Amino acid sequence: MLIERRLLRFITLTNWILFSVVTISGFVLASGPFAWGILAGGLIVTINFHLMYRSLKRTLTSPHECNTSAVLGKYYLRFVASAVIIFVLIADDWVNPLGLIIGLSVVVTSIFIATFNEIRRIIFKEAV
Repeated sequence: MLIERRLLRFITLTNWILFSVVTISGFVLASGPFAWGILAGGLIVTINFHLMYRSLKRTLTSPHECNTSAVLGKYYLRFVASAVIIFVLIADDWVNPLGLIIGLSVVVTSIFIATFNEIRRIIFKEAV
């Protein structure tokens, strides 16, 4: 259980750091709609990640019930809400689609960084 908590803490921290760095860089180096796309995409994916974590934690730690249909229902509800928000943002030209894609990749990038960090930790642990 220790490794899961460490990974989750690392992913969450890396997610917020990466989100902040990419968003600030977008506002400093790029146009307005591109930077707003990064911000909107990062917020959408970060909020979804945290809501999914809370939903899974509540379901999996409850000793009496493990209602997978409720978890799936909430997942699909978040998915549809995210799709509608993304559609509105792109259709009304509020954000640049490339900036939105960059923002939406923040959590995935954090997970990749955590994976490479764990691989590095395992390799150097075996080398010692």
